[in-house]
Amino acid sequence: MSKSSEEHQQRIAHWRAAVDSARGRLAPAGVAALHDVARRSGLQFLEAIGRGELPSVPIGHTLDFWPIEVEHGRMVFQGEPAVAHLNPLGTVHGGWIATLLDSALACAVQSTVPVGSGSTTLELKINYVRALTAGAGPVRAEGKVIQAGARVGTAEGRLTDAAGRLYAFATTTCLVVPIAPAA
Repeated sequence: MSKSSEEHQQRIAHWRAAVDSARGRLAPAGVAALHDVARRSGLQFLEAIGRGELPSVPIGHTLDFWPIEVEHGRMVFQGEPAVAHLNPLGTVHGGWIATLLDSALACAVQSTVPVGSGSTTLELKINYVRALTAGAGPVRAEGKVIQAGARVGTAEGRLTDAAGRLYAFATTTCLVVPIAPAA
């Protein structure tokens, strides 16, 4: 095995271990109560999900992708394409890719909002660069904020595999909204 092939296999093993670690910390899938969202900044909210203090996100369980890293202005989700994610032509459905990217970009923006606020996607633009197959191994969607304002945030992101191959890139615009706890 060549050195680069060995390094690639080590990176895949590291990525799979990161998912196992994340899954081990996450709470069962569910929806957070509004008061749990409203009393935290966006970053605190995402960190609480990552620590298992709040329910994990149902769509991640449904589509088998997981939060790996979060920091102010940046979010990473990881998934591993499987046969269940294929379209009739045998490649991963663009909707699976779009969901990973939308999640990473929207959460990157969410990580910048203050206490009492949330965000929601207004617009998502995706460019698919190459076909993704079920045998590609793990992929990561990384979202980074471009601009975070009081009412609107924008972010960009990329979906890559452990070898650094680019499969798709995206941009988003998110609306920042006030969240009032339920009475």
